[in-house]
Amino acid sequence: MSDTPFGFGLPPEEPEDGDEGKKKDPTGGGQGSGGPSNPFGFGPGAGGDNPFAAMFGSMNPNDLGAAFQQLGQMLSYEGGPVNWDMAKQIARQTVSQGTPDGSKDTSVGPSERSPVDEALRLADLWLDGVTSLPSGSVSSVAWSRAEWVEATLPAWQQLVDPVAERVGLAMGDVLPEEMQAMAGPLIGMMRSMGGAMFGQQIGQAVGTLAGEVVGSTDIGLPLGPAGKAALLPQNIERFGKDLSVPQDEVRLYLALREAAHQRLFAHVPWLRSHLFGAVEAYARGIKVDTSKLEDVVGQFDPTQPEQLQDALQQGMFQPEDTPEQKASLARLETALALVEGWVDAVVHEAAASRLTSADALRETMRRRRASGGPAEQTFATLIGLQLRPRRLRDASRLWASLTDARGVDGRDGLWEHPDMLPTAQDLDDPDGFVHHEQLDFSELDKMLGEAAQGKSPQRSADGEQGESEDGPEDGTGRGDGKDDGDR
Repeated sequence: MSDTPFGFGLPPEEPEDGDEGKKKDPTGGGQGSGGPSNPFGFGPGAGGDNPFAAMFGSMNPNDLGAAFQQLGQMLSYEGGPVNWDMAKQIARQTVSQGTPDGSKDTSVGPSERSPVDEALRLADLWLDGVTSLPSGSVSSVAWSRAEWVEATLPAWQQLVDPVAERVGLAMGDVLPEEMQAMAGPLIGMMRSMGGAMFGQQIGQAVGTLAGEVVGSTDIGLPLGPAGKAALLPQNIERFGKDLSVPQDEVRLYLALREAAHQRLFAHVPWLRSHLFGAVEAYARGIKVDTSKLEDVVGQFDPTQPEQLQDALQQGMFQPEDTPEQKASLARLETALALVEGWVDAVVHEAAASRLTSADALRETMRRRRASGGPAEQTFATLIGLQLRPRRLRDASRLWASLTDARGVDGRDGLWEHPDMLPTAQDLDDPDGFVHHEQLDFSELDKMLGEAAQGKSPQRSADGEQGESEDGPEDGTGRGDGKDDGDR
């Protein structure tokens, strides 16, 4: 579990070559630059550790009017638990700053779009031979980082809103009912500030993630529009830069992973709602520390909004340690592991005989997960879940064993219903699940066939006589007019 499980820690320090007006504090940007004496990050002391510095930056007196106008817009926010307009703004600003290694976002031209289209087309062709699920891609696209942000924000909203809602509700419950009417404006201000804080944190996280992801399904969830397979050419180039693997092989391997995810989410209709529902169920188990929140409400100073940020950062709420919450976490972890394990197994089967670097690329992706890759870390930060790499390897081995034991159709047939999928216990013992005794319906099929032909069922093993052909015409099967309870 992440130490700052829901993204309320301080945002990452901004790169030195960021946007104009967003330079680091030359003295180190300590807390003095963004503390109570300078709560909004105005002036040369604004640093990346202040949540408002990302919006306002280093101000001069001529900019104060615009800054306060933006602050007024924050305080007047009356939407949901997260200010998503702000999240989008911060994410776009983070993308425009570039990655720490100096890589700036660029628009995607025809010379980059064409190889992506070809890789995704070829990937679908190769997957046809290793899975019974047909193609799930209606179209293929090559995104810039900014386009990835725009396309995935609706999915982030669905993931994060249930968590943020818990804090919003708690803010209205900490005061006695008779005081809530009097404190209404203050509570409304705190909710607006809370939505802004969430928006700032999520925007920072999503913007940072945009510099790392290679497609629309990196975290095992369908973040992009349905049926749209997407790759980010610029990030793929960075991903393969130090791998000593031809760039076209890297692109094709990642296209296989994207296309495999698309097939799964397109043709397992319950899967998306199952995953997002598990996240929501997990969020419902969040317990807010009302004593800390009461302190914040009682001491809240509108001129020092960083107080709310500090309270959120210091663990104002944590998952409840209850059997129900543990079950929600296990269900979500298992579902994500099964998705990623299936993709890993299917892609390896498709690529092993065709790409000379398939094994190396597979291990690179696994290590990326094991070392807490950016996608996994961001997901853990936003909802408090860190997918354990051991589950991925166990799930991949289970799906591969199922292919050997039951064939492609038998393996993929398990996705027909969530109750048919392996459980967390099955991931601990994949071989036990693969080779457990399956029900034999041959005798039942035989009896149904005989009944359809009007034949008399055979005497059962316990000696009870089946119904005769000349039984009663009413079809009740009771020759003496009594039911079994009357005998």
